[in-house]
This record gives sequence, structure tokens and C-alpha cells, in this order.
Amino acid sequence: MERSVMTEENGTVPPDEKIGFPVLFRRFVLYWIILFVGLSLDLGTKSWIFGKLDWDSQVPATWWIIDGVFGFQTSLNQGALFGMGQGYAHVFALFSFVAIAGILVWLLFFRGLSSLFLTVVLGMISAGILGNLYDRLGLHRLEWHGEPIYAVRDWILVMIGHWPWPNFNIADSLLVCGAILLAIFALTQSEP
Repeated sequence: MERSVMTEENGTVPPDEKIGFPVLFRRFVLYWIILFVGLSLDLGTKSWIFGKLDWDSQVPATWWIIDGVFGFQTSLNQGALFGMGQGYAHVFALFSFVAIAGILVWLLFFRGLSSLFLTVVLGMISAGILGNLYDRLGLHRLEWHGEPIYAVRDWILVMIGHWPWPNFNIADSLLVCGAILLAIFALTQSEP
């Protein structure tokens, strides 16, 4: 059974059709707008919450929005997803540079811009990558006893019963949602 190909209105152009430069240019601008908005939200909220809550004490302060369920609590993550790979922030930073380069190549040279859906999703993922890369490079200028910190600033706290889900941030949310949407995209396309 052959899967149907979406139309340009739905986000993907059939393989035999070409999109004109004006449409590709608008999509490239859209990619940068999504990247800029997502990155601004991530970095702005990190700066705000780390300025508001104590982050360098043994017991971090928690600001509950829904008591015992959802709140804000600062933490620093020198690793990746769920804190794996602690202490390898520079390795993950290198992976981030490679991923951004790959996304730009995909968009510009491998018809990524031919899909509106893919353009939006890659904008989200790029914003997430750059938001966490900013932190891994220590550009947030946090210090511990005079030494710079190379770690991602996490601040969103969600409790699942009595178990705290690992703290995360907007960049993490953009990455996870983008990856899920990218998987859906890959599974629903008729061309490889």
C-alpha cells in the first residue's frame, strides 16, 4: 500500500515538483524566526529564573506553581539527557556544532526547505541545540568559587507522584518535541 504524499499547502511538495525561490526564501526566513524566538525564550527564562532563585546553595530553592506538582527549581547539568555523561559538556558542545551544521546542510542542499513542516521542526530543534550550547560554552558567565561553569541551566520541575522528573528547560522541550515531530515526519513520508 502506497502512502500518500502531502501537498504544498500541507507542508510537503511532491518529489517531481519544484518550489520557486520566493517560497524557499520565505521558509528560510521562517526557520530563522523560529530559531530566534525559541532561543530568546530559552535564554531569557534561564536568566530570569537563575536571577530570581538561589542556584549555588546545597539545597536549591523551589518556587511551586502547583504545590508538589509543578514548579521552578534551578539546577546545573554538565551532561546530556537525564544527566547522562556528566562532565562531558565540551564533547556535547562539539556534537551541537556538528548538528547545527548538518541541519543547515539539510535545509539548503537536501531539500529541507521544500517542506514547511520540516522547516518549522528544524527551527525548533536548532533553537534547542543553540540554547543548551550557549550554556555548555559557559556564555551564561556563572561561576563557582571563581571558576567558570560549563553546564546547562535547568529550571522546570515536574513531580510524578513523589518522584521528581529531572529538571529541564525550554531548549530541552524544543529538542524533545522537535525530535518527536521529526520521527512522525519520517514515518509519514512516501519518499525515502
